[in-house]
Amino acid sequence: MGAGHAHRLYVPGASPVHRLPPQCKLVAVLAFVLLVVATPRERIWAFGVYALLLAAVTAAARIPFGTVARRIVIEVPFVAFAFLMPFIANGEKVTVLGLRLSESGLWGAWNILAKGTLGVVASILLAATTEPRLLLLGIERLRMPQLITQIAAFMLRYGDVVAAELGRMRVARAARGFEARDIRATGVLARSVGALFLRSYERGERVHLAMISRGYDGRMPVVDGAGATAAQWTAAAALPSAAALVTLAAWMAP
Repeated sequence: MGAGHAHRLYVPGASPVHRLPPQCKLVAVLAFVLLVVATPRERIWAFGVYALLLAAVTAAARIPFGTVARRIVIEVPFVAFAFLMPFIANGEKVTVLGLRLSESGLWGAWNILAKGTLGVVASILLAATTEPRLLLLGIERLRMPQLITQIAAFMLRYGDVVAAELGRMRVARAARGFEARDIRATGVLARSVGALFLRSYERGERVHLAMISRGYDGRMPVVDGAGATAAQWTAAAALPSAAALVTLAAWMAP
C-alpha cells in the first residue's frame, strides 16, 4: 500500500503502543472487546477494572485523556437510547429519585453504557495510535482479501479529494447567488450530486489508467514492512490477557 495522508483521528507519537505492528493491535482490541461483552452485566466491579486497563494503555500511548474524552461524544446516540430503556422496558418497577423505573431496563441501560463505552474507548485508542493506511495493512496481514483492503485504501485516499471537489462546487453555487432555502432547491442539489458522481467516476477511470501504465497487476506494492515478532505479539497480548483474568473472575464470583 502506498503512502497515505495524515488522518485527524491519528495522534502522532513514538510510544510503545504506536510502535506495535497494526495486526497485533487489531487482534488485541478485538479480543478485549469480546471479553468485555462476555462479562456478566451484574459484575459492576469488572467494568471498573476494564476502565483502569484502558487508562493504563492511554498513559502508555501518551494520548491526552482529554482527547479520548472528547471523542467519546460519538456514542451520544446510544447513550440517549440507553437512558430511555428504564422508562419503556417492562418488568418489575423500582423507585429511583422519585421515578418509577423498570429494573430490567436499568440493567439493560447499564449494560449498553458500560460495554459500549469501553468498546468505543478501545477503538479510539486504536485509531489514535495507528495510521489508517497501516490499519489496512494490518487487516491484510490478518488474511483479509486484498481486494477489500484495496477498495478501502482507495476510499481513504480519495475521500478527501471528493470532499474537496464538493466544497468547490458549493463555492461555485454560492458565487452565482444560490442558496438552499426551501424544497425548490432540490433540483439544483440533485444535479450537483449527479455532476459530482460523474466527475468522481471520470477521475477513477484516469487513476486506473495511470496505475495500469505504471505496471499495476491487481496487487498494490507494500512499502511498509509490518511483520510482528513474538515479543511484539506478547506485548500486545498484555491487555486482552489481563482482561481475560477479569472476565474469568467475574464468571467465578458468587
